[in-house]
Amino acid sequence: MNSPDAPCWVSGSGRSAVIDSIRGCTISGVRIPKEDLKKKITCPDYIRLAMTEAIQGKDVDAATVVQFYEVAHAEGAEPAEPPEFPLIVFINSKSGGRHGPELKARLQELMGEEQVAGGDGTVGWVLGCLGELNQQDRLPVPPTGIIPLGTGNDLSRSFGWGGSFPFNWKSAIKRSLDKVARSPIAHLDSWHLLISMPAGEELEIPYSIKETEETPLDMELEVEGELPDEVSCYQGVFYNYFSIGMDAQVAYGFHHLRNEKPYLAQGPIANKDVKCLNFREDEDDAFFSFNLSSRWMLVIIYSGYSCKQGWFFTPCSSDPGLRSLKNILRIYAKKVNSSTWEQIPVPSSVRSVVALNLPSYASGRNPWGNLKPEYLEKRGFVEAQADDGLLEVFGFKQGWHASMVMVELINAKHITQASAIRFELRGGEWTEAYMQVDGEPWKQPMNREVSTFVEIKRVPHRSVMVKGSE
Repeated sequence: MNSPDAPCWVSGSGRSAVIDSIRGCTISGVRIPKEDLKKKITCPDYIRLAMTEAIQGKDVDAATVVQFYEVAHAEGAEPAEPPEFPLIVFINSKSGGRHGPELKARLQELMGEEQVAGGDGTVGWVLGCLGELNQQDRLPVPPTGIIPLGTGNDLSRSFGWGGSFPFNWKSAIKRSLDKVARSPIAHLDSWHLLISMPAGEELEIPYSIKETEETPLDMELEVEGELPDEVSCYQGVFYNYFSIGMDAQVAYGFHHLRNEKPYLAQGPIANKDVKCLNFREDEDDAFFSFNLSSRWMLVIIYSGYSCKQGWFFTPCSSDPGLRSLKNILRIYAKKVNSSTWEQIPVPSSVRSVVALNLPSYASGRNPWGNLKPEYLEKRGFVEAQADDGLLEVFGFKQGWHASMVMVELINAKHITQASAIRFELRGGEWTEAYMQVDGEPWKQPMNREVSTFVEIKRVPHRSVMVKGSE
């Protein structure tokens, strides 16, 4: 039922209410005939009916599903003509100012209802499901492309689909479907995350992390010190980044601020450009208007919340909750071209540590930077790629440093590149730390006497992606 060159196209998730311009997602000046496109991407009737039955019954092996296939391939049956580029589309209905339902209707007009699925699934969820197919040897696994409806979309940016979708999306969608069918294939590393912590503590886990049975840590790296009698384990997969410290705390606070006061994090503030309009004086009717770029708006929000959390002034603070991560964190890594674990020093200035997989972070920023060959050689690094089997590990210092990195005036503090990482946290006077994975933050309880471990290893198979443009 699948072709080796059959792309699966999936919409990106986003939190913005804007559908903005995108470069590279349309083919300017090229007219795509509707009927020709439908013929290329629409699956035969028996497959579409089988898909409907499988989805409704939540069982891909249901008797009715198999029956459709057997009838279509029975002796004497007219063979179905397979499409050149069969596509399946998933829509996040809350993305892009909730234009998802309109986009869904347009796609169903082009492809039929069976090949367009609604709901609030994210790119990570789709890639995770495809990863399960890979584990089960249900091959070939179709590649995934992204139509970005929001304004973050780092995964979309990394594979050439841009940061958002065009204003004229109704006419652009045909060109986008044609492009995703014809574009080259690329690969994406994904990373397995294991949290092992003392049992008894309650953890507010994000959606992408699930509780699991007790799972041992890598036995090649011996644990120093006392281990708890009982542990609780959680695991998940991420594609973009994992972080500990300041940025996760700011994200956690902003996440709760948005939930409690949504009017502060929607509309123009959440969009790429912030427009402050209609400042008038009654007497002379003076009018004032200006545009504030997203980068500086992000700095204002980040800096303001960082000040509130104390991250701008940590060197001057005696509060144990604001001290350097070095006091609570050990980092172990398997570095470039090495199969052995090595302890990596935590810089005393660092308040946040990020393990990054993509060249895009925080809506298109590149905190690792485009490093010169001589610097790479000196540090023992290699050029960062999304499929190189390595994570780039860097740090943010105080809030001002993170703000300057966000506007790309400087690079982050380089720590290491690694094919596997173990973070060990022991609280001392700290009672909690903050973590986030692909933008989902949580508060991590810590124990004074025994350690909490976060172990990250690459998933053996790589996700197959459709590359939008170079």
